[in-house]
Amino acid sequence: MYSYFQTLEDSDSYKRQAAPEIIWKLGSEILFYHPKSNVETFSTFADRMKNIGVMNYLKISLQHALYLLHHGMLNDAKRNLSEAETWRHGENTSSRGILINLIQAYKGLLQYYTWSKKKMELSKLDKDDYAYNAVAQDVFNHSWKTSANISALIKIPGVWDPFVKSYVEMLEFYGDRDGAQEVLTNYAYDEKFPSNPNAHIYLYNFLKRQKAPRSKMISVLKILYQIVPSHKLMLEFHTLLRKSEKEEHHKLGLEVLFGVLDFAGCTKNITAWKYLAKYLKKTLMGNHLAWVQDEWNSRKNWWPNFHFSYFWAKSDWKEDTALACEKAFVAGLLLGKGCRYFRYILKQDHQILGKKIKRMKRSVKKYSIVNPRLSY
Repeated sequence: MYSYFQTLEDSDSYKRQAAPEIIWKLGSEILFYHPKSNVETFSTFADRMKNIGVMNYLKISLQHALYLLHHGMLNDAKRNLSEAETWRHGENTSSRGILINLIQAYKGLLQYYTWSKKKMELSKLDKDDYAYNAVAQDVFNHSWKTSANISALIKIPGVWDPFVKSYVEMLEFYGDRDGAQEVLTNYAYDEKFPSNPNAHIYLYNFLKRQKAPRSKMISVLKILYQIVPSHKLMLEFHTLLRKSEKEEHHKLGLEVLFGVLDFAGCTKNITAWKYLAKYLKKTLMGNHLAWVQDEWNSRKNWWPNFHFSYFWAKSDWKEDTALACEKAFVAGLLLGKGCRYFRYILKQDHQILGKKIKRMKRSVKKYSIVNPRLSY
């Protein structure tokens, strides 16, 4: 790092112009992780680099502010951003305009933090309290400043999750629900914005708070399902589909449950297994064998080892007997009573779960999708 400083005086103009940004990136990484580094040293280095590389002034100022935020120095970070906001040098380029918007938005995020604290303080005061009006006025003023700084940024295509969340919270707080929904809808559906699962999560949660029609919430979660089929909201999605009056939704509800359990991170999710066990039985009782077979045909070559091996039967029973019972029921319905997982759980002696295991055995005998003689 020390030897690289000589590049600032290199005869090659390209190397000389590129050097300040490289020095900043290397130096900031070193100072961020060095055990003897401190905030004062980092800030001194950042201030010097701003003057050496004026073309990088805004980037360095923003990164410096984020470093200060990381260390809980909110006022210093806000002051740093305010100085960068008013800085002028050279031509106004499109990249510089985006950086200015970003700086203003982070400044707005800090103002949102102050607003949020004021809002919490306001909620604890009685309306007849002497201090109530003063705090309420502060809340209103901070709202206006924050909105002005953030609203411009979130119109630019990009991923602006924390800014959108804070802006929508403020719009909701002041009763502008239409404005909040417009922001979230644009963020989720505008084709200029990159695909972002969080955008659909925020819109769904907003619609849920507003008690929107089930059809609207289903349409939002359907897109989230296509992007992240293992998301925890998929269980809510299944519930909405199950309550729908459309048969196509009932079929999709089964697909969603299978989709969740395709992922290793969901294999111990007892709620997902409970839902699948109950819904499988209901689907088969409703004479929709073809729905189950459609889902099972693409999984029958790998789900048995992935979920229903003898190893998993022993492990699941030892760790969580309730989970093991739900999985055993699903295994029995899909693989028949000869399934190793199902057989192992059936042989276990458990006073509390004894009756449940007997009911499970009867249901598997009646509704299993395979011929018992051909069981896995």
